[in-house]
Amino acid sequence: MQVESWTRWPSRELGRDHRSRPGLLLSWGGRLAMLVTVTTSTVAGKRFTGLPAVVSGVGLVATVLLFWLFVRLTTRRRLGWALVVAAQLLVVAGSVHQAGAVTLADFSWCALAVISLVRMPLVAAVPICAGALIGFSVTSGNGYLALIATVAGLILVGWLIRLDSEARATANRLQQQEHAARAAEAESAALDERARIAREIHDVLAHSLSAQLVHLEAARLMLDGGADREQVKERVVAARRMAQEGLKETKQALSALRGEFTAVGEFLVELADQERAGLTVTGTPRPLAAETGLAVRRTAQEALTNIRKHAPSAHRTIRLSYLPEEVELEVRNTASPASGISAELADSGSGYGLLGMRERAELLGGSLRAGPQPEGWSVLLRLPA
Repeated sequence: MQVESWTRWPSRELGRDHRSRPGLLLSWGGRLAMLVTVTTSTVAGKRFTGLPAVVSGVGLVATVLLFWLFVRLTTRRRLGWALVVAAQLLVVAGSVHQAGAVTLADFSWCALAVISLVRMPLVAAVPICAGALIGFSVTSGNGYLALIATVAGLILVGWLIRLDSEARATANRLQQQEHAARAAEAESAALDERARIAREIHDVLAHSLSAQLVHLEAARLMLDGGADREQVKERVVAARRMAQEGLKETKQALSALRGEFTAVGEFLVELADQERAGLTVTGTPRPLAAETGLAVRRTAQEALTNIRKHAPSAHRTIRLSYLPEEVELEVRNTASPASGISAELADSGSGYGLLGMRERAELLGGSLRAGPQPEGWSVLLRLPA
Protein backbone atom coordinates (compact mmCIF):
# COMPACT_ATOMS: atom_id res chain seq x y z
CA MET A 1 0.00 0.00 0.00
CA GLN A 2 2.93 2.36 0.75
CA VAL A 3 4.50 1.67 -2.67
CA GLU A 4 1.15 2.26 -4.37
CA SER A 5 0.76 5.65 -2.69
CA TRP A 6 4.11 6.71 -4.18
CA THR A 7 3.47 5.42 -7.71
CA ARG A 8 -0.21 6.25 -8.28
CA TRP A 9 -1.28 9.44 -10.00
CA PRO A 10 -3.18 11.96 -7.88
CA SER A 11 -6.91 12.01 -8.48
CA ARG A 12 -7.93 14.89 -10.71
CA GLU A 13 -11.51 14.09 -11.66
CA LEU A 14 -12.81 17.62 -11.17
CA GLY A 15 -12.34 19.09 -14.60
CA ARG A 16 -13.51 22.34 -16.09
CA ASP A 17 -17.10 21.11 -16.29
CA HIS A 18 -17.25 20.90 -12.49
CA ARG A 19 -16.04 24.46 -11.90
CA SER A 20 -18.20 27.53 -11.77
CA ARG A 21 -17.86 30.36 -14.29
CA PRO A 22 -16.55 32.87 -11.70
CA GLY A 23 -13.94 30.31 -10.67
CA LEU A 24 -12.79 29.86 -14.26
CA LEU A 25 -12.60 33.63 -14.81
CA LEU A 26 -10.58 34.07 -11.62
CA SER A 27 -8.24 31.23 -12.58
CA TRP A 28 -7.54 32.50 -16.08
CA GLY A 29 -7.33 36.09 -14.84
CA GLY A 30 -4.68 35.06 -12.33
CA ARG A 31 -2.70 33.23 -15.00
CA LEU A 32 -2.84 36.21 -17.33
CA ALA A 33 -1.74 38.62 -14.59
CA MET A 34 1.16 36.34 -13.66
CA LEU A 35 2.20 36.03 -17.32
CA VAL A 36 2.13 39.82 -17.78
CA THR A 37 4.19 40.35 -14.62
CA VAL A 38 6.82 37.80 -15.59
CA THR A 39 6.97 39.10 -19.17
CA THR A 40 7.36 42.71 -18.05
CA SER A 41 10.09 41.87 -15.58
CA THR A 42 11.87 39.80 -18.20
CA VAL A 43 11.98 42.21 -21.13
CA ALA A 44 12.00 45.53 -19.26
CA GLY A 45 15.16 47.29 -18.27
CA LYS A 46 18.15 48.69 -20.14
CA ARG A 47 20.42 45.83 -19.19
CA PHE A 48 18.70 43.50 -21.67
CA THR A 49 20.58 44.12 -24.89
CA GLY A 50 22.28 41.88 -27.37
CA LEU A 51 22.53 38.16 -26.65
CA PRO A 52 20.99 38.28 -23.11
CA ALA A 53 17.87 39.90 -24.52
CA VAL A 54 17.56 37.20 -27.18
CA VAL A 55 18.10 34.43 -24.63
CA SER A 56 15.56 35.98 -22.26
CA GLY A 57 12.94 36.37 -25.00
CA VAL A 58 13.41 32.84 -26.30
CA GLY A 59 13.46 31.53 -22.74
CA LEU A 60 10.15 33.25 -21.98
CA VAL A 61 8.45 31.70 -25.00
CA ALA A 62 10.01 28.31 -24.30
CA THR A 63 8.94 28.46 -20.66
CA VAL A 64 5.32 29.21 -21.53
CA LEU A 65 5.19 26.43 -24.13
CA LEU A 66 6.94 23.89 -21.90
CA PHE A 67 4.63 24.59 -18.97
CA TRP A 68 1.61 24.20 -21.25
CA LEU A 69 3.01 20.93 -22.56
CA PHE A 70 3.87 19.75 -19.03
CA VAL A 71 0.29 20.31 -17.85
CA ARG A 72 -1.12 18.49 -20.89
CA LEU A 73 1.18 15.50 -20.40
CA THR A 74 0.42 15.20 -16.70
CA THR A 75 -3.29 15.46 -17.44
CA ARG A 76 -2.95 12.54 -19.86
CA ARG A 77 -0.63 10.75 -17.41
CA ARG A 78 2.32 10.43 -19.76
CA LEU A 79 5.00 10.11 -17.09
CA GLY A 80 8.05 9.58 -19.34
CA TRP A 81 7.41 12.59 -21.55
CA ALA A 82 6.44 14.69 -18.54
CA LEU A 83 9.83 13.96 -16.96
CA VAL A 84 11.57 15.01 -20.18
CA VAL A 85 9.67 18.30 -20.29
CA ALA A 86 10.35 18.93 -16.58
CA ALA A 87 14.09 18.45 -17.20
CA GLN A 88 13.92 20.91 -20.09
CA LEU A 89 12.18 23.44 -17.85
CA LEU A 90 15.00 23.15 -15.32
CA VAL A 91 17.56 23.72 -18.06
CA VAL A 92 15.67 26.69 -19.52
CA ALA A 93 15.31 28.23 -16.05
CA GLY A 94 19.05 27.99 -15.50
CA SER A 95 19.76 29.50 -18.91
CA VAL A 96 17.50 32.52 -18.51
CA HIS A 97 18.94 33.09 -15.04
CA GLN A 98 22.43 33.25 -16.53
CA ALA A 99 21.07 35.73 -19.08
CA GLY A 100 19.82 37.95 -16.26
CA ALA A 101 16.08 37.12 -16.29
CA VAL A 102 16.06 36.32 -12.58
CA THR A 103 12.31 36.75 -12.13
CA LEU A 104 11.50 34.34 -14.96
CA ALA A 105 13.96 31.77 -13.60
CA ASP A 106 12.62 32.02 -10.07
CA PHE A 107 9.06 31.77 -11.34
CA SER A 108 9.91 28.67 -13.40
CA TRP A 109 11.60 26.88 -10.49
CA CYS A 110 8.86 27.70 -7.98
CA ALA A 111 5.98 26.92 -10.36
CA LEU A 112 7.57 23.61 -11.44
CA ALA A 113 8.05 22.59 -7.80
CA VAL A 114 4.40 23.25 -6.92
CA ILE A 115 2.86 21.83 -10.14
CA SER A 116 4.89 18.63 -9.94
CA LEU A 117 3.65 17.99 -6.40
CA VAL A 118 0.07 18.65 -7.48
CA ARG A 119 -0.05 16.70 -10.75
CA MET A 120 2.51 13.86 -10.68
CA PRO A 121 3.08 10.63 -8.73
CA LEU A 122 5.23 11.23 -5.68
CA VAL A 123 8.01 8.99 -7.01
CA ALA A 124 8.52 11.52 -9.83
CA ALA A 125 7.22 14.66 -8.13
CA VAL A 126 9.70 14.57 -5.23
CA PRO A 127 12.89 14.55 -7.40
CA ILE A 128 11.54 17.25 -9.73
CA CYS A 129 10.42 19.40 -6.81
CA ALA A 130 13.78 18.91 -5.10
CA GLY A 131 15.69 19.84 -8.26
CA ALA A 132 13.61 22.95 -8.82
CA LEU A 133 13.92 24.12 -5.22
CA ILE A 134 17.68 23.45 -5.20
CA GLY A 135 18.05 25.56 -8.33
CA PHE A 136 16.01 28.32 -6.72
CA SER A 137 17.96 28.12 -3.45
CA VAL A 138 21.38 28.19 -5.10
CA THR A 139 20.63 31.24 -7.23
CA SER A 140 18.56 33.10 -4.68
CA GLY A 141 20.12 36.03 -2.90
CA ASN A 142 17.81 35.76 0.13
CA GLY A 143 18.97 35.00 3.64
CA TYR A 144 18.75 31.53 5.15
CA LEU A 145 15.60 32.20 7.14
CA ALA A 146 13.77 33.76 4.17
CA LEU A 147 14.98 30.96 1.91
CA ILE A 148 13.86 28.24 4.31
CA ALA A 149 10.48 29.93 4.76
CA THR A 150 10.01 30.23 0.98
CA VAL A 151 10.98 26.60 0.26
CA ALA A 152 8.82 25.27 3.09
CA GLY A 153 5.92 27.46 1.97
CA LEU A 154 6.16 26.20 -1.63
CA ILE A 155 6.22 22.57 -0.49
CA LEU A 156 3.29 23.17 1.85
CA VAL A 157 1.24 24.94 -0.85
CA GLY A 158 1.87 22.16 -3.37
CA TRP A 159 1.01 19.43 -0.87
CA LEU A 160 -2.16 21.17 0.31
CA ILE A 161 -3.37 21.71 -3.26
CA ARG A 162 -2.70 18.03 -3.99
CA LEU A 163 -4.68 16.93 -0.93
CA ASP A 164 -7.52 19.31 -1.77
CA SER A 165 -7.67 18.03 -5.34
CA GLU A 166 -7.80 14.41 -4.20
CA ALA A 167 -10.43 15.24 -1.58
CA ARG A 168 -12.61 16.90 -4.22
CA ALA A 169 -12.14 13.95 -6.57
CA THR A 170 -13.07 11.53 -3.80
CA ALA A 171 -16.17 13.54 -2.97
CA ASN A 172 -17.11 13.55 -6.65
CA ARG A 173 -16.71 9.77 -6.88
CA LEU A 174 -18.78 9.27 -3.74
CA GLN A 175 -21.49 11.51 -5.18
CA GLN A 176 -21.50 9.53 -8.42
CA GLN A 177 -21.70 6.26 -6.46
CA GLU A 178 -24.57 7.66 -4.41
CA HIS A 179 -26.42 8.65 -7.59
CA ALA A 180 -25.81 5.18 -9.03
CA ALA A 181 -27.04 3.56 -5.81
CA ARG A 182 -30.17 5.72 -5.84
CA ALA A 183 -30.81 4.81 -9.47
CA ALA A 184 -30.39 1.12 -8.68
CA GLU A 185 -32.70 1.47 -5.67
CA ALA A 186 -35.31 3.21 -7.80
CA GLU A 187 -35.03 0.49 -10.45
CA SER A 188 -35.38 -2.20 -7.79
CA ALA A 189 -38.43 -0.46 -6.35
CA ALA A 190 -39.93 -0.24 -9.84
CA LEU A 191 -39.34 -3.96 -10.39
CA ASP A 192 -40.91 -4.78 -7.02
CA GLU A 193 -43.91 -2.64 -7.91
CA ARG A 194 -44.23 -4.38 -11.25
CA ALA A 195 -44.14 -7.75 -9.52
CA ARG A 196 -46.80 -6.60 -7.06
CA ILE A 197 -49.04 -5.37 -9.90
CA ALA A 198 -48.50 -8.66 -11.74
CA ARG A 199 -49.61 -10.58 -8.64
CA GLU A 200 -52.66 -8.35 -8.31
CA ILE A 201 -53.63 -8.90 -11.94
CA HIS A 202 -53.17 -12.64 -11.62
CA ASP A 203 -55.18 -12.85 -8.42
CA VAL A 204 -58.09 -10.92 -9.88
CA LEU A 205 -58.12 -12.82 -13.17
CA ALA A 206 -57.64 -16.23 -11.54
CA HIS A 207 -60.50 -15.68 -9.11
CA SER A 208 -62.91 -14.10 -11.58
CA LEU A 209 -62.25 -15.73 -14.91
CA SER A 210 -61.78 -19.23 -13.55
CA ALA A 211 -65.11 -18.93 -11.72
CA GLN A 212 -66.81 -17.93 -14.95
CA LEU A 213 -65.06 -20.80 -16.72
CA VAL A 214 -66.42 -23.27 -14.18
CA HIS A 215 -70.02 -22.22 -14.79
CA LEU A 216 -69.65 -21.92 -18.56
CA GLU A 217 -67.99 -25.34 -18.78
CA ALA A 218 -70.76 -26.79 -16.66
CA ALA A 219 -73.34 -25.19 -18.97
CA ARG A 220 -71.57 -26.71 -21.98
CA LEU A 221 -71.61 -30.15 -20.39
CA MET A 222 -75.31 -29.76 -19.60
CA LEU A 223 -76.06 -28.78 -23.19
CA ASP A 224 -74.12 -31.79 -24.45
CA GLY A 225 -76.04 -34.01 -22.05
CA GLY A 226 -79.44 -32.58 -23.01
CA ALA A 227 -80.12 -30.94 -19.66
CA ASP A 228 -83.14 -28.78 -18.99
CA ARG A 229 -83.04 -25.22 -20.33
CA GLU A 230 -83.57 -23.69 -16.91
CA GLN A 231 -80.58 -25.53 -15.49
CA VAL A 232 -78.36 -24.28 -18.30
CA LYS A 233 -79.72 -20.78 -17.83
CA GLU A 234 -78.91 -20.97 -14.14
CA ARG A 235 -75.27 -21.67 -14.98
CA VAL A 236 -75.13 -18.80 -17.48
CA VAL A 237 -76.65 -16.45 -14.93
CA ALA A 238 -74.06 -17.61 -12.40
CA ALA A 239 -71.28 -16.89 -14.92
CA ARG A 240 -72.74 -13.44 -15.45
CA ARG A 241 -72.77 -12.88 -11.71
CA MET A 242 -69.14 -13.95 -11.53
CA ALA A 243 -68.29 -11.47 -14.28
CA GLN A 244 -69.91 -8.71 -12.24
CA GLU A 245 -67.99 -9.82 -9.17
CA GLY A 246 -64.82 -9.87 -11.25
CA LEU A 247 -65.42 -6.27 -12.25
CA LYS A 248 -65.93 -5.39 -8.62
CA GLU A 249 -62.73 -7.21 -7.64
CA THR A 250 -60.87 -5.35 -10.38
CA LYS A 251 -61.98 -2.06 -8.87
CA GLN A 252 -60.92 -3.33 -5.45
CA ALA A 253 -57.53 -4.30 -6.85
CA LEU A 254 -57.07 -0.83 -8.32
CA SER A 255 -58.03 0.65 -4.96
CA ALA A 256 -55.53 -1.65 -3.28
CA LEU A 257 -52.78 -0.49 -5.63
CA ARG A 258 -53.62 3.06 -4.59
CA GLY A 259 -53.46 2.04 -0.94
CA GLU A 260 -57.20 2.00 -0.30
CA PHE A 261 -58.34 -1.10 1.58
CA THR A 262 -61.46 -2.44 3.23
CA ALA A 263 -61.27 -4.29 6.55
CA VAL A 264 -60.03 -7.88 6.26
CA GLY A 265 -62.88 -9.24 8.37
CA GLU A 266 -65.51 -7.52 6.25
CA PHE A 267 -63.89 -8.79 3.08
CA LEU A 268 -63.78 -12.39 4.33
CA VAL A 269 -67.44 -12.24 5.38
CA GLU A 270 -68.43 -11.23 1.85
CA LEU A 271 -66.12 -13.81 0.29
CA ALA A 272 -67.43 -16.63 2.51
CA ASP A 273 -70.98 -15.67 1.63
CA GLN A 274 -70.21 -15.70 -2.10
CA GLU A 275 -68.41 -19.04 -1.93
CA ARG A 276 -70.83 -20.62 0.55
CA ALA A 277 -67.98 -21.30 2.96
CA GLY A 278 -67.93 -21.39 6.73
CA LEU A 279 -66.01 -18.57 8.41
CA THR A 280 -64.42 -18.68 11.86
CA VAL A 281 -62.50 -15.83 13.46
CA THR A 282 -60.46 -16.45 16.62
CA GLY A 283 -58.47 -14.05 18.75
CA THR A 284 -58.97 -10.32 19.12
CA PRO A 285 -59.38 -8.64 15.72
CA ARG A 286 -56.98 -5.75 15.11
CA PRO A 287 -55.99 -3.62 12.13
CA LEU A 288 -53.42 -5.21 9.86
CA ALA A 289 -50.75 -3.56 7.76
CA ALA A 290 -51.79 -2.82 4.20
CA GLU A 291 -49.56 -5.47 2.59
CA THR A 292 -50.45 -8.06 5.24
CA GLY A 293 -54.18 -7.50 4.78
CA LEU A 294 -53.80 -7.68 1.02
CA ALA A 295 -51.91 -10.98 1.28
CA VAL A 296 -54.69 -12.45 3.45
CA ARG A 297 -57.33 -11.34 0.94
CA ARG A 298 -55.55 -12.71 -2.10
CA THR A 299 -54.60 -16.00 -0.45
CA ALA A 300 -58.21 -16.61 0.57
CA GLN A 301 -59.41 -15.82 -2.95
CA GLU A 302 -56.83 -18.06 -4.62
CA ALA A 303 -57.44 -20.98 -2.27
CA LEU A 304 -61.23 -20.84 -2.79
CA THR A 305 -60.73 -20.53 -6.53
CA ASN A 306 -58.66 -23.71 -6.53
CA ILE A 307 -61.35 -25.51 -4.51
CA ARG A 308 -64.03 -24.34 -6.90
CA LYS A 309 -62.02 -25.60 -9.87
CA HIS A 310 -60.86 -28.94 -8.52
CA ALA A 311 -63.41 -29.85 -5.84
CA PRO A 312 -66.61 -27.91 -6.52
CA SER A 313 -68.76 -30.07 -4.26
CA ALA A 314 -66.38 -29.96 -1.29
CA HIS A 315 -67.32 -28.29 1.99
CA ARG A 316 -65.22 -25.14 2.44
CA THR A 317 -64.10 -23.50 5.64
CA ILE A 318 -62.15 -20.32 6.32
CA ARG A 319 -60.40 -19.75 9.64
CA LEU A 320 -58.76 -16.43 10.53
CA SER A 321 -56.75 -16.40 13.77
CA TYR A 322 -55.27 -13.30 15.38
CA LEU A 323 -52.24 -14.59 17.29
CA PRO A 324 -50.07 -12.44 19.60
CA GLU A 325 -47.43 -11.70 16.94
CA GLU A 326 -48.92 -13.26 13.83
CA VAL A 327 -52.09 -13.60 11.85
CA GLU A 328 -53.02 -17.02 10.51
CA LEU A 329 -55.38 -17.89 7.68
CA GLU A 330 -56.44 -21.44 6.86
CA VAL A 331 -58.67 -22.38 3.94
CA ARG A 332 -59.70 -26.04 3.92
CA ASN A 333 -61.98 -28.31 1.96
CA THR A 334 -63.16 -31.24 4.03
CA ALA A 335 -64.48 -33.57 1.37
CA SER A 336 -62.81 -35.50 -1.40
CA PRO A 337 -62.92 -33.85 -4.82
CA ALA A 338 -66.10 -34.50 -6.70
CA SER A 339 -65.95 -36.93 -9.55
CA GLY A 340 -66.91 -36.05 -13.04
CA ILE A 341 -64.82 -32.87 -13.37
CA SER A 342 -63.64 -32.54 -16.94
CA ALA A 343 -59.94 -32.40 -17.70
CA GLU A 344 -60.46 -29.10 -19.50
CA LEU A 345 -62.02 -27.59 -16.41
CA ALA A 346 -59.41 -28.96 -14.04
CA ASP A 347 -56.57 -27.67 -16.20
CA SER A 348 -57.91 -24.12 -16.40
CA GLY A 349 -55.85 -21.35 -14.84
CA SER A 350 -52.28 -20.18 -15.23
CA GLY A 351 -50.67 -22.54 -12.74
CA TYR A 352 -48.94 -19.68 -10.88
CA GLY A 353 -51.51 -19.17 -8.12
CA LEU A 354 -49.80 -21.21 -5.43
CA LEU A 355 -46.40 -19.81 -6.39
CA GLY A 356 -47.74 -16.27 -6.22
CA MET A 357 -49.26 -16.85 -2.78
CA ARG A 358 -45.99 -18.29 -1.46
CA GLU A 359 -43.94 -15.43 -2.91
CA ARG A 360 -46.30 -12.89 -1.39
CA ALA A 361 -45.96 -14.52 2.04
CA GLU A 362 -42.18 -14.78 1.89
CA LEU A 363 -41.82 -11.15 0.87
CA LEU A 364 -43.62 -10.20 4.08
CA GLY A 365 -41.51 -12.51 6.25
CA GLY A 366 -44.20 -15.18 6.57
CA SER A 367 -44.81 -18.66 5.23
CA LEU A 368 -47.43 -20.58 3.28
CA ARG A 369 -48.06 -24.31 3.33
CA ALA A 370 -50.44 -26.05 0.97
CA GLY A 371 -51.03 -29.76 0.65
CA PRO A 372 -53.36 -32.70 1.16
CA GLN A 373 -54.96 -33.38 4.53
CA PRO A 374 -56.66 -36.55 5.77
CA GLU A 375 -60.05 -35.11 4.84
CA GLY A 376 -59.16 -32.98 1.82
CA TRP A 377 -56.82 -30.07 1.10
CA SER A 378 -55.54 -27.22 3.25
CA VAL A 379 -53.83 -23.89 2.61
CA LEU A 380 -52.23 -22.34 5.70
CA LEU A 381 -50.83 -18.79 5.67
CA ARG A 382 -48.86 -17.25 8.55
CA LEU A 383 -47.74 -13.63 8.51
CA PRO A 384 -46.16 -11.32 11.09
CA ALA A 385 -48.74 -8.85 12.36
